[in-house]
Amino acid sequence: MADETVVTETEAAPVAETLAPTPAVAEISAPAPAQAPSYGGFRGRDDRGPREVDGVEKVVHINRCAKVVKGGRRFSFSALVVSGDTKGKVGWGFGKANEVSDAIKKATEASRKNRFSVHLKESTIPHEVTGAHGGGFIMLKPATPGTGIIAGGGARAVLEAAGVKDVIGKSLGSSNHANVVKATLAALGALRPADEILRARGKEIKERKAL
Repeated sequence: MADETVVTETEAAPVAETLAPTPAVAEISAPAPAQAPSYGGFRGRDDRGPREVDGVEKVVHINRCAKVVKGGRRFSFSALVVSGDTKGKVGWGFGKANEVSDAIKKATEASRKNRFSVHLKESTIPHEVTGAHGGGFIMLKPATPGTGIIAGGGARAVLEAAGVKDVIGKSLGSSNHANVVKATLAALGALRPADEILRARGKEIKERKAL
């Protein structure tokens, strides 16, 4: 019978050390890529930097149009934007594009070009006035300080952009956004200061002070 080799605990220890797995090599993590600076506000497809906004710009309405073609439907968008400096200048713009952001950008640029001056009396309008465009008809009345803007929809956007803080408005015609905006702008364009009204009536400013 062959002799059996007995391995003691002290002799087995070195064997276990040789069979132990080698420690894993620590992986070197690559540095995270630098993130591009994010600019606040609307930029569209132009990433040259933040754009300075002169006054306020309000999107009144966005319309989506679908064109049916052989491969399906193609969508395009139109935007109606009102902008103003809140100091007596206001304008509107209309833009069309295949993307919403591009349509808003075109409308905003057009609204800045179409701005005109409005005659205001402190925080309200100098007198009652009406405006009409197409089927839209609106009436505006001056209000005491603290009343606020009692109007909605496109008329409110126009009045806020122009800088009117206290006014009472009532839309009496079509609810179409474009017609309401244009009617409100027509009403604001018909405002005249008191001195100009007195001169048109053939009266002097001194007579007004005596009244």
